[in-house]
Amino acid sequence: MVPQGTGQFGKRFVGVISDTHGLVRPQALAALAGAERIIHAGDIGRLAVLTALEAIAPVVAVRGNNDRDAWAAAIPETAVVEVDGLRLYVLHDVKTLDFDPATAGFSGVICGHSHRPRLEQQAGVWYINPGSAGPRRFTLPVTVARLYVQAGRLTAELVELHA
Repeated sequence: MVPQGTGQFGKRFVGVISDTHGLVRPQALAALAGAERIIHAGDIGRLAVLTALEAIAPVVAVRGNNDRDAWAAAIPETAVVEVDGLRLYVLHDVKTLDFDPATAGFSGVICGHSHRPRLEQQAGVWYINPGSAGPRRFTLPVTVARLYVQAGRLTAELVELHA
């Protein structure tokens, strides 16, 4: 059994998932098992998705453009998450980001929306899109991400779900 909040090689990690569109894949739950926290970057689809993720770890979620039903009304459009002193800004569509995260002191920006996985660093800020863990879209992979914070540094990896 993997200790809570640790992943491969015993490293602590935060799980990141997006664009589930109501689908709870067992492979996604397995990939996020052991996370100390899970961030859902929107287009959740239904409350049962968050309930399934909460069974693994505490969840921070933001509302996506398709989360329009009454259950989603209380979910914020953005969130700030702190992990071991590093600040992460969470929103669904990175194109709506209206400030410079580096100037604002963020170590990472987490988004979804495009269904395209992305791990890219710009001006010292990680831009992380875990891709989609929901229904397959076109030929895009089905993925989640893991964030690791060690010695004040953020690193990330994508985990492809073989569905």
